[in-house]
Amino acid sequence: MAIVHDPDVLASGHGPESIGAVGFDLDNTLARSKRPMTPLMASKLAGLTRMRTVAVVTGGSFSLVRSQIIDVLPESTARSSMIFMPTSGTRCYGWDGERWDCMYSHDLSEADRAAAIESLTRHAKEQGIWEEHVWGERIEDRGSQITFSALGQLAPPEAKERWDPDNSRKNRLADAVASDLPHLEVRSGGSTSVDVSDRGIDKAYAVRRLADICGIGVTDIVFVGDRMDPGGNDYPVAEAGVFAIRVSGPEQTLHVCDDLLAILHDGSHDGS
Repeated sequence: MAIVHDPDVLASGHGPESIGAVGFDLDNTLARSKRPMTPLMASKLAGLTRMRTVAVVTGGSFSLVRSQIIDVLPESTARSSMIFMPTSGTRCYGWDGERWDCMYSHDLSEADRAAAIESLTRHAKEQGIWEEHVWGERIEDRGSQITFSALGQLAPPEAKERWDPDNSRKNRLADAVASDLPHLEVRSGGSTSVDVSDRGIDKAYAVRRLADICGIGVTDIVFVGDRMDPGGNDYPVAEAGVFAIRVSGPEQTLHVCDDLLAILHDGSHDGS
């Protein structure tokens, strides 16, 4: 059974016995949707990289990782301690000393990408969620993942938060597309999105690969995300066995980072 903790769990002294790595979701966890991290968040993240491996697992593309995180990291960041897993863990990037190198990639075939785009388009129109007014592209082919964004890739956070507050609209779309594509992984993504990738490749897969890369157990990973509800795209990491912490947004994430920095500085939670 998956266990999800409140954001004050570390401050209350009920954290894990060992912290080998720290993972974060991106949108509405480290930063507002599609927006760069604040300088304060970037500073906290940099501090953590000097103590542990820090991973970011997001449904977004690597170009978004670059604009939201990499471009605002301070010089004090230990880049060799950072791992980025965009498109829900279907790809993985690490620092090779000069650049961000792709460590693995699970790309969809051309036929599967076309089938996913057709199914998403057809069902969105049938269900009345092919919105007339959108910000940017509705469907993005990310190679390893096809993403449908009901309001467009560039929709403002306020509009996205209002569109489907109970997740029912995108969950219904995901269920319909999954029935068309049983050999693929179809999941509700961010606040307005549905993602399609290879079956078995999700954030749970990502944290297992992270554990392998770090040489630690999955239970030694602390993961922070805003979509930790059953059906949310962060929930699979809780099911995989990480120490999962649910936050409501970047403000709570800052407090969790402070708690992590204090714990790791004290050395009371040695890594494996």
